[in-house]
Amino acid sequence: MQFGFAITILTDTNKKKYAGLNQRDRLDPCEGDKRTAQTSRPEKNKRALNQRAESKGRNIMQATGSIDVENFIDEQPISPVQWFLFGLCFTAILLDGFDTAVIGYIAPSLISEWNVSRPDLAPVLSAALFGLAAGALVAGPIADRFGRKTMLIASVTVMGIATLASSFSGSLDQLVIWRFVSGLGLGAAMPSSVTLMSELCPASRRATLTNASFCGFPVGAAFGGFLAAWMIPAFGWRSVLVLGGVVPLALAVLMFLAPESPRYMVARRFPVERIRAVLRRISSTLSPSASITMTEARAETAGGGLRLVLSPRYIVGSMMLLLAYFFALIVFYAVVNWMPTLFKDAGISGSTAALISSLFTLGGCGAVLSGWLMDRVNAKLVIAAGFVLAAIGIYAIGHSVDNLGLLTASVFIGGAFLTTSLTSLPALAASFYPTAGRTTGVAWMLGFGRFGGVAGSYLVAELSRRHMTFADTFLIVAIASLASAASVIVMQLVYSDSKRAVEATAASEAVAH
Repeated sequence: MQFGFAITILTDTNKKKYAGLNQRDRLDPCEGDKRTAQTSRPEKNKRALNQRAESKGRNIMQATGSIDVENFIDEQPISPVQWFLFGLCFTAILLDGFDTAVIGYIAPSLISEWNVSRPDLAPVLSAALFGLAAGALVAGPIADRFGRKTMLIASVTVMGIATLASSFSGSLDQLVIWRFVSGLGLGAAMPSSVTLMSELCPASRRATLTNASFCGFPVGAAFGGFLAAWMIPAFGWRSVLVLGGVVPLALAVLMFLAPESPRYMVARRFPVERIRAVLRRISSTLSPSASITMTEARAETAGGGLRLVLSPRYIVGSMMLLLAYFFALIVFYAVVNWMPTLFKDAGISGSTAALISSLFTLGGCGAVLSGWLMDRVNAKLVIAAGFVLAAIGIYAIGHSVDNLGLLTASVFIGGAFLTTSLTSLPALAASFYPTAGRTTGVAWMLGFGRFGGVAGSYLVAELSRRHMTFADTFLIVAIASLASAASVIVMQLVYSDSKRAVEATAASEAVAH
């Protein structure tokens, strides 16, 4: 049963006072110029004084009355502590990109030092991917129970210790184990950082900043390549893993200075003094005596976590997010892992194939623009359009192998739209779920999607075994991108913005402190 209650902030007298002020400000657009021309200077001055009094009254109300934590964060400019948190989350995701790329750079050193074959390295290369999936699936419910900040610190610490320990590995079996454990830490860190970032950002910039933090992944991947190229010849392959372990441990120490999500703290009924302390770090205008509330859509099921994510209200959206991310990672890993080989088989030289293939992920930082659009127009339609354009670009790759100029453009366009839409899905998931199940929803989308990466790696191998042509291979991969678009469109049809607004209003719950 849905129910709600509201906490009254203003007295009836104040409501009438502000209503009167607002009524004077509502002018007929057709009469605006005439009214202004007829207004004398004293009247203008009086109106300006009234407007300043109204603004001052609202500030006093905010400072001394009962405030809604979501509205409070939305109405404040971004504070230094929020920028500090952004830097921490950006760095955590950067480490994911660094870790993903660096194992490929140390692989030749492992082959020569341990005298192993390339197929023997397959478990090492895939161990972290399975760890990422497992870490995300397990960490989400834990973070919704014990806190986003707590989970983020724990996961980054695990990642650092495991990566540092892997530098002392004496065999492939040991390295596989430590790579899996480091993947657990990475998989848990990603949804926690996304959720914490989303809940501490104002709504007007939430998707922009969340997507911007995901730009750390391509930056970390590129940075890992540059560092490996310098460190391995000078200090050996183990030095890269030592660096990859020390940096997360230092980051975990800095994370103790970051705030916990005030929305989570209200939902879990933390002591009000602790919630006020976090909000005052965002803005000092909050009075130490202000009471705290939060109005949010009430779930149709008791509790939170996985029960909420799979509840009747959210089940369709949850499945569509899982499928969208799953199919998107099929496309990403199928193209990234196999494109250089496919280009070489099509008659393109190895160096040219590598250079053109590297353009696929170069446009990933377009996620910032996508986030900006998501904050201003329908977020689901922005992402769906990106997947459709990615499908067109990927399809064009299969039909432009004889024209290097067109091939280069197709690779860049297809990759830019795919990676942009892919990195925008976590922000969409974070905005879809309420506080009680937000981290679980984001984590399960990310964790389930990792299996799409495994499937994508095997997809092209199976198509090659069936002697599929170059053009048909990219056609099938492009269809997977359209499947992601279709999943997001279904979500839009079931959860239109107007429908969600009505549901939120009808089922709002104010949690007061």
